[in-house]
Amino acid sequence: MPKMKTNKSVAKRVKLTARGKLMRHRAGAGHLKSRKSNKRLRKMRKACLVSPRFARTAKAMLGL
Repeated sequence: MPKMKTNKSVAKRVKLTARGKLMRHRAGAGHLKSRKSNKRLRKMRKACLVSPRFARTAKAMLGL
Protein backbone atom coordinates (compact mmCIF):
# COMPACT_ATOMS: atom_id res chain seq x y z
CA MET A 1 0.00 0.00 0.00
CA PRO A 2 1.43 3.47 -0.87
CA LYS A 3 2.15 6.12 1.71
CA MET A 4 -0.62 8.57 2.52
CA LYS A 5 -0.08 12.09 1.18
CA THR A 6 -0.36 15.08 3.50
CA ASN A 7 -2.89 17.71 2.42
CA LYS A 8 -0.55 20.71 2.13
CA SER A 9 -3.30 23.33 2.21
CA VAL A 10 -4.33 22.16 5.69
CA ALA A 11 -0.71 21.70 6.82
CA LYS A 12 0.01 25.39 6.06
CA ARG A 13 -3.03 26.67 7.98
CA VAL A 14 -3.00 24.43 11.05
CA LYS A 15 -0.36 23.69 13.70
CA LEU A 16 -0.35 20.65 15.96
CA THR A 17 0.15 21.35 19.68
CA ALA A 18 2.15 19.15 22.05
CA ARG A 19 -1.08 17.62 23.40
CA GLY A 20 -2.37 16.74 19.93
CA LYS A 21 -4.83 19.61 19.47
CA LEU A 22 -4.90 21.79 16.35
CA MET A 23 -4.35 25.54 16.40
CA ARG A 24 -5.39 28.00 13.68
CA HIS A 25 -5.28 31.75 13.10
CA ARG A 26 -8.51 33.71 13.31
CA ALA A 27 -10.19 34.88 10.14
CA GLY A 28 -10.91 38.51 9.25
CA ALA A 29 -7.65 40.20 10.24
CA GLY A 30 -6.37 40.68 6.69
CA HIS A 31 -7.92 43.98 5.63
CA LEU A 32 -10.64 46.59 6.35
CA LYS A 33 -9.23 47.07 9.84
CA SER A 34 -10.35 50.68 10.27
CA ARG A 35 -13.99 49.70 10.81
CA LYS A 36 -13.19 46.93 13.30
CA SER A 37 -12.81 47.72 17.00
CA ASN A 38 -9.42 47.53 18.69
CA LYS A 39 -10.75 44.83 21.00
CA ARG A 40 -11.75 42.71 18.00
CA LEU A 41 -8.38 43.23 16.27
CA ARG A 42 -6.46 42.28 19.43
CA LYS A 43 -8.49 39.08 19.68
CA MET A 44 -7.74 38.23 16.05
CA ARG A 45 -3.97 38.33 16.68
CA LYS A 46 -4.15 35.28 18.93
CA ALA A 47 -4.42 31.76 17.59
CA CYS A 48 -7.32 29.57 18.66
CA LEU A 49 -8.26 25.91 18.65
CA VAL A 50 -9.88 24.25 15.66
CA SER A 51 -13.44 23.06 16.32
CA PRO A 52 -13.64 19.39 17.38
CA ARG A 53 -15.71 18.51 14.32
CA PHE A 54 -13.16 19.90 11.84
CA ALA A 55 -10.22 18.63 13.93
CA ARG A 56 -11.19 15.05 13.06
CA THR A 57 -11.23 15.87 9.33
CA ALA A 58 -8.01 17.90 9.48
CA LYS A 59 -6.12 15.17 11.33
CA ALA A 60 -7.13 12.69 8.63
CA MET A 61 -5.91 15.14 5.97
CA LEU A 62 -2.59 15.49 7.80
CA GLY A 63 -2.22 11.74 8.12
CA LEU A 64 -2.41 11.70 11.93
